[in-house]
Amino acid sequence: MAPDLNKKLEDEVEKYRQTQNEMKKFVTQQQQLFITKTENEFVKQEFDNLDSDAVIYKLVGPVLVKQELSEGKETVEKRLVYCEGELKRLASLMKDTEKKLEIHREVIAKIQQQIAANK
Repeated sequence: MAPDLNKKLEDEVEKYRQTQNEMKKFVTQQQQLFITKTENEFVKQEFDNLDSDAVIYKLVGPVLVKQELSEGKETVEKRLVYCEGELKRLASLMKDTEKKLEIHREVIAKIQQQIAANK
């Protein structure tokens, strides 16, 4: 009986570690999205301070290409909307993953109690 419980414990610990790795990946993605969002908010503020006839450029590969201010504002706004959507999606995934981690912790604790009771 004990070898079966030990195997169950090992399997559950491995699932827990995999879920932890998922969470780490989500946290990294969230941090990157926060950085991107902050950068785009800064660019939006800069665009808002420009005159409507200001000349702006965007980087396309190694070349700077002239761009209309309205087009630049629209692009930044789309990026901000995208970042917000992705942050909400990640928050939901992280919440679900946290629930999975809690379930794994509970299962591990129960198996450990069973192992202790059998000794």
